[in-house]
Formats: sequence, C-alpha cells, structure tokens
Amino acid sequence: MAAASLISHRLSSSFLRFSWRSASIPNSFAAPTQKLDRFRPFCSSMAASSSEPKEAPSNNPGLHTQLDDATKGYFLQQTMFRVKDPKVSLDFYSRVLGMSLLKRLDFPEMKFSLYFLGYENTSLAPSNPTERTVWTFGQKATIELTHNWGTENDPEFKGYHNGNSEPRGFGHIGITVDDTYKACERFERLGVEFVKKPDDGKMKGIAFIKDPDGYWIEIFDLNRIGNVTADAA
Repeated sequence: MAAASLISHRLSSSFLRFSWRSASIPNSFAAPTQKLDRFRPFCSSMAASSSEPKEAPSNNPGLHTQLDDATKGYFLQQTMFRVKDPKVSLDFYSRVLGMSLLKRLDFPEMKFSLYFLGYENTSLAPSNPTERTVWTFGQKATIELTHNWGTENDPEFKGYHNGNSEPRGFGHIGITVDDTYKACERFERLGVEFVKKPDDGKMKGIAFIKDPDGYWIEIFDLNRIGNVTADAA
C-alpha cells in the first residue's frame, strides 16, 4: 500500500508539472506574465541609467536627441485661447499681466477676430499691416485670443472649457514675475481670482490665478522656483 501511494503521488506531481509547463496554459494565467515582460526593458533601462541626469535619453524612452535637420527653424510661437469678450480679456492681459497687443486680425466672412499678445516691444513692429503680421508670427511664446463674434452679448453662451474641469486636458500657461508674493498682492488688489495663493498647499512660493474665461495661469519667480521644485529635480 505504501509503494502504491508513493507511485500515485509521483504520478500526480508529474502531471501537475506537465500541466503548468505545457503550451496550453490558459490566457488568464499567461497574460500577467506578458504584461510584466513589457515593462522589464523600461525598468532595466531606468535602473541602469540612475546615475545619469533625469533628462538623459536613457531615462526618457521615446526621446530623440539626434533631431531632424528639417526642424532646426521650429519654435513655439503661440498658445490659443477662445474668449467670450475681447474687451474684458484685453483689459486683463494688458492691465493685469502687462502684455502688449502685437497684432489683430479680423475675418468678417467667418465672423471671428484674433488678438496676439506678448511681452515684445511693439515700437519695433513694422508700420505696414502685412509686415507687422509677419513680425508678430516671428515672436516666441505669444498668446492668441480668439473671439467668435457675438458671444459677448449672447445670454445663452455658457463659456468655454478651461481644461481643468472634467474631462480634464489642457492645464495652464505660466508667467515669470519678479516676485511671486508681491505680484499676488497686486493681483488681490485688482480683484483677480485665485486658484492657489503662494502659501496654499505644499508647494509654497508659486500661485495660480484665473483669467476672465477661467483659464489657469501659473505665477512664479526665478528666485524661488528652484527651491520649490528641488525634491523633484
């Protein structure tokens, strides 16, 4: 009886080993292993390059450093916001944030206007309208405010999605100031709406305000931003 029991045990063990090693493993068991395998090269790469800067290609899969020569003349020129009322928005971006109107383009047939604002010296802009357009499109990091005619007087118009309510997508733009705290004191006096004041939350020294259409704007200064983000650097 003991011998028969031992033989039975060995046969059962052999059967189990064969079953788990066979090619007919159910997908429900195989899938987790396959998913883990997809992450192993990434994890190995991260571990192997831990001594390199975070910005190194080995720490950023998908990043290309040998850039195509065709992109050498590219630069970030504009970020576009749709606005309800250009009068209100122009007041905010010029009076509150200190931007200048670089160029205005009107499209009567399509009933909309574009306002390009930035921190450029407009005294350097050409007087010829077409040349001024070209000059404007040659400036970096401008704001393009798009106004679809009639929204400012439409009681049914509910405004635009600011990207920070569900479903969230676009987040914010950022403005560098001389001193975040002094800038925010001024914003308070001007009645600007805050999302976050400099001392709110864990990240002290940076703030978020809203423009008239509810778009978020981050406010920071170069004296503090390094310390604020030091743990993440």
